[in-house]
Amino acid sequence: MHPMLNTAIKAARRAGTIINRASLDLERLTVARKGPKDYVTEVDHAAEEAIIDILRTAYPDHGFLGEESGTHLAAEQASDEPAAYQWIIDPLDGTTNFIHGLPVYAISIALAQHGQITQAVIYDPSRNELFTASRGGGAFLNDRRIRVSGQLRYHDALLGAHVPGSASAPTTDVKFSKLLSECAAARRLGSTVLDLAYVAAGRLDGFCGVRLKPWDLAAGSLLILEAGGLVADFDGEQTWLKSGNVLAATPKLFPQMLGYLHD
Repeated sequence: MHPMLNTAIKAARRAGTIINRASLDLERLTVARKGPKDYVTEVDHAAEEAIIDILRTAYPDHGFLGEESGTHLAAEQASDEPAAYQWIIDPLDGTTNFIHGLPVYAISIALAQHGQITQAVIYDPSRNELFTASRGGGAFLNDRRIRVSGQLRYHDALLGAHVPGSASAPTTDVKFSKLLSECAAARRLGSTVLDLAYVAAGRLDGFCGVRLKPWDLAAGSLLILEAGGLVADFDGEQTWLKSGNVLAATPKLFPQMLGYLHD
């Protein structure tokens, strides 16, 4: 296993311990709003601090992009130049689920090397499920190799979705209505990083997401690619990390998803 991946796993498990401890006494949580339907707790901050502390101790010359604390420049890095190595961190994806006691949330850590994701960890602390990938080395769940599903028929596919309107009701957005109505069913778990990990593990057959952030997508995208899937934007191009608009699926289902999106 790559040493940088080992360090990321150590950081994810440390954050998982913080989250699991807090989950035992949710009534004591201090919850704040970052925006409409967007919550943050002291657990999010504590988990991110723990992750960055472990990674920075091991790699003091690396940069960081965290959901809660923003960008941390690498040593001797100018503010207008990209970091050669940047860790992209979501310390608790699924905060709304977490504060309601719904155990569907996860930690996401990815390493971008000159802009390309090379290491990925997604850790579900409530289930003790650890998803990992190194570029060119395959994707794993708790040391077991995983692959995307073998589903061939779109009408039988189970999708994850993060599209307008899907948080509280089926989408009314015409752009996505046929994409989601023609599959067997669509789910919104409330944790995009788990959506993507589940595509990699074959639990979901595909995923469609809109206006997502780099920390939502970085680790999960590498997992899917290393598990044999495809990831692209709505035009089939590789701008999804910047645009936040992403399709991910098995090689057989991906062109069908793209077709329904543009129908």
